[in-house]
Amino acid sequence: MSAAVQTANPLAEGLERLPVHPTSLVIFGATGDLARRKLLPALYNLAHEGALPERFFLVGISRRDMPHEEFREQAEQAVRQFSRREPDPDVLRALLQDVRYVPGTFDEEGVYRHLAHSLEDFDSRAGQTLNRCFYLSTAPGFFPLIVERLGEQGLSRQRDDAEVRVIIEKPFGTTLDEARTLNARVLSVFDEHQVFRIDHYLGKETVQNLMAFRFANGLFEPVWNRNYIDSVQITAAEDIGIGSRAGYYDSAGALRDLIQNHMLQLLCHVAMEPPVNFSADEVRNEKVKVLLAIPQPQTETIDDMAVRAQYTAGHAGGEDVVGYVEEEGVPPDSTTETYAALRLEVDNWRWAGVPFYLRTGKRLARKVTEIAVKLKPVPHLAFNESGSLGVRPNQLILTLQPNEGVSLSLGAKIPGTRMIIRPVNMEFLYGTTFLSQSPEAYERLILDAMRGDATLFTRNDEVEAQWRICDPIVRRWREKPGPLPQYEAGSQGPAEAEGLMRGGDSWRAI
Repeated sequence: MSAAVQTANPLAEGLERLPVHPTSLVIFGATGDLARRKLLPALYNLAHEGALPERFFLVGISRRDMPHEEFREQAEQAVRQFSRREPDPDVLRALLQDVRYVPGTFDEEGVYRHLAHSLEDFDSRAGQTLNRCFYLSTAPGFFPLIVERLGEQGLSRQRDDAEVRVIIEKPFGTTLDEARTLNARVLSVFDEHQVFRIDHYLGKETVQNLMAFRFANGLFEPVWNRNYIDSVQITAAEDIGIGSRAGYYDSAGALRDLIQNHMLQLLCHVAMEPPVNFSADEVRNEKVKVLLAIPQPQTETIDDMAVRAQYTAGHAGGEDVVGYVEEEGVPPDSTTETYAALRLEVDNWRWAGVPFYLRTGKRLARKVTEIAVKLKPVPHLAFNESGSLGVRPNQLILTLQPNEGVSLSLGAKIPGTRMIIRPVNMEFLYGTTFLSQSPEAYERLILDAMRGDATLFTRNDEVEAQWRICDPIVRRWREKPGPLPQYEAGSQGPAEAEGLMRGGDSWRAI
């Protein structure tokens, strides 16, 4: 493969900080939505940046029977439709010239024999033993089956100096018991260092910048503790409904879809201690410590620290929309939550007593993902001039989407003869500060997996620690299915969520 075209784009320098061994990448579920919208465009953009190895081969596996040429055409269409940049015909042609396609169901032994033959052929053509990377872009029910079939065919074994890795999409289980069982089945075939459990939020530039923000600036660390921080709010709000995802979403709900994985990861990035270094194990060790410091919810306290709700008809995204139970594919008696909010505490020396508020929902007022760190108010307020707009506690807002950036609210004097204070913002925006285009999350994550850098992937104990927090809430809601609080589409969410707030806190406006 000759798609490792070097460009003048400065992103290539960051993407190439570590060399990538010549690799064969296998995508299970290669005709699915994730592969079309994210994985194939990510591979193209890596090729465009010159970040892929010179010897790179791609195999797609899916149930539909078609020749290599047809799959190649479909892959090309996907890149042209969903790539973040207009494809260069030469780079795209080079990337896809050696694509192979293996049709069949994931339980067929013949599929894996055919795959093994293709991979051996790639090794022969490259004149060396290639790394192998298996990407499981399938329904979660196929994860253990595919892993075990790979093991049966000997495809999980390391060979010579070449590595074998498996990338597993979320959700990693739907309960703590399922996650433990899946971990056991995966680790009976692969060693932990070969397993890359993907959470695409961790590939976002703004999430990674949170660690840079905390640990590369001496300004914030002295106040990053319970003595100065009053509360932390983490919000992942969407103004859209469930679209065509009714089959998945109605069995998952907001808690499992976003809080159990993405939002707990954001909490970890806010609350973790500085790692000794930024190796994969050191970073993940610190995140696990945070998760284990969060007291496991108890049945008698869950109703006080967790709220769920479901959207009804309303006006969102500039149009009138139906309620959740009127959405296509949703049972009319569904008790699945489309909104979930939690109040958690990290019971350790740094954070004891500081509430962490997490909320996510569909059909809210607007789309925004942000982390709001509210500092404690000043101990004595000397400004009491009539007409003052007030001195409010400082807030540090880290916006992950849509307008990525960081803002800090300060109290400042309004020009004039009187001491009148009002809040002002100091703001930094990615779009205006960095002129180069940021890579998509999947670009970074696929490249890191091929390198063997697991820093941005979740470890087995980390996954189980996340489920340890969410599993009691899932059980409680299953045992007590309804009636659910309601909120109008396009609103701020259910009024019941205000009951989670403590000490004069309130939810930030979405």
